[in-house]
Amino acid sequence: MTHLQKLRIASILNWVSSNFYENHLRSSTTPFQPIGFFPNVQNPRLYSTKIASEIENHENLVKTSTPNRRRAARIVLYNKKEAQAALLEYLHSTRGLQFIDSENISKNCPQFLEKLLKRVDCDREIRRSIARFLRYHPINEFEPFFESIGLKPSEYVSLLPRNLMFLTDDELLLHNYTVLSNYGIPPNKMGKIYQEAPEVFQYDFQVLASNLQAYEELGLSQSALVRLVVASPYLLVGDVNAAFVSVLEKLKSIGFETNRIEGNLWEDNSYYWSRMLDVLSVFSEMGCSDEQLGRLLRHNPDILFESSGERTVSLIGLLLKFGFTKRELCSMFLQFPQVPVVKFVSNLRQCILFLGEIDMEVAEIRKIVHSHPVLMGSCSLKKTSSLLCTLNAGKKRLSRHIQENPQELKNWVLGRKVESFPDSGQEIRSKMQRTKFLLDIGFVENSDKMKAALKACRGNGVELQERFECIVKAGLDWKDVCKLIQASPQILNQTTDVIEMKIDCLVNQLSYPIASLLTAPKYLSHKMERVKLRVCMFNWLKDHGTADPGLSLSTLISCSDSYFIKTYVHRHPGGPQVWHDLKNEIESNC
Repeated sequence: MTHLQKLRIASILNWVSSNFYENHLRSSTTPFQPIGFFPNVQNPRLYSTKIASEIENHENLVKTSTPNRRRAARIVLYNKKEAQAALLEYLHSTRGLQFIDSENISKNCPQFLEKLLKRVDCDREIRRSIARFLRYHPINEFEPFFESIGLKPSEYVSLLPRNLMFLTDDELLLHNYTVLSNYGIPPNKMGKIYQEAPEVFQYDFQVLASNLQAYEELGLSQSALVRLVVASPYLLVGDVNAAFVSVLEKLKSIGFETNRIEGNLWEDNSYYWSRMLDVLSVFSEMGCSDEQLGRLLRHNPDILFESSGERTVSLIGLLLKFGFTKRELCSMFLQFPQVPVVKFVSNLRQCILFLGEIDMEVAEIRKIVHSHPVLMGSCSLKKTSSLLCTLNAGKKRLSRHIQENPQELKNWVLGRKVESFPDSGQEIRSKMQRTKFLLDIGFVENSDKMKAALKACRGNGVELQERFECIVKAGLDWKDVCKLIQASPQILNQTTDVIEMKIDCLVNQLSYPIASLLTAPKYLSHKMERVKLRVCMFNWLKDHGTADPGLSLSTLISCSDSYFIKTYVHRHPGGPQVWHDLKNEIESNC
């Protein structure tokens, strides 16, 4: 495969990362009105809290720990309960907040309580100490409030009002918080709403309740609307979201009912309905009928709901790059396997990379992707290096085998035992040639060194002989080259051009005699960037009198970078900087 072809494959894979951008959302501002009216208020709901969870953990610790640890755990547990009770009493009795709101805040602000405990004397009665402290040191009530709705201090510090300390001074905030809470939205989920749609908390009285009622009139249940609002807070901004209504109507028309929509929503995700509407439109343009689309989404709902259809858009774009028509795309999706779309895209991408790594031609890769997309998207292949080793086959043979038997890919997936290919006649002849060559240069038949050399050397006997003679022509004796290869047989895995280039660098650029290869045979196995960097650095150290001029080339290039830097580079104060500069210069020229 040429470098240009590899770049073409890489460009196709990089293109997958493109996605749609959601439309800008409208916002609205509303004037203030007095607090006190809460329309459509339902029975308040209680929620599990972080503090409650921590208290339960401490109670378990008390039961299972040693006496001293149990005593310490009991103290911590007692302090937290007392601090929580003191804050609840302060917010409700002193500040006049509703009891349910005070309880939610006090139970869901562990970091604020911990900070409060550090400011009072913990050797005395905690509740009384905190009550006395709060009497003379009013707190910024927005801190525990923001933490209780699910925001971290680093997230809410920029949201703290500059001119307000008391929650009751922001009447609309408390009002809309109560409306959302009474509707069934957990307080610890409201932080996401505040971050993504802060204007919701400044709606005038009745506006938020009216917005929720408008969505209910679309046929949505309260539980479904709670999930939708937490997942897509911007739905509450302005009027009823047009893109959402269009998606809802389309899904209903193809038999995908509201309860199915609710079942595929995750509160921790964010959903962009304009993008999802685009995805539905794309399927219509591809020629999928309503009946086919309904069957597809009931079978694989994540095609639409995973990342709001972004993964599906990426998949469609990738397949279009491989020449798929709209009709072929529709046919492929109707055969979509029981695999999450994100996994399908990952598998397909990995298969394409695998075909490129075994040097398959671009046209052949395109042909296989075009004819077997479902197969490739269903296979989680093992790594290329692992397959080449396990199958005991070269890249050319493997490429040819896949072109003739694409279905074989499903036998090479993760978790499945892979059987090696039987030796072909060509491989047997190549192995015989390698064996004869190695015997001719002094290897002993059936010895451990012979077996290791056969495994290390690639290429047929003719190619190995050409590389051997290349080293001889550089000026070494035939017997010396035999010893060189016996010490490092992997040298012969390089082409004659690479071997000639490395020898030229050794003699003409680094000023080492050709005979130095006999004591440093692994020189020919190392990358030239590594060798040049080591030698140039060492020459600089010698010029500055901080290195032994008699150090052998073998010692110089064999040690690790960390050892070389520690042992040699740091001998001179300016060594690290010179090493850094040389490394950048050599890498930029390669």
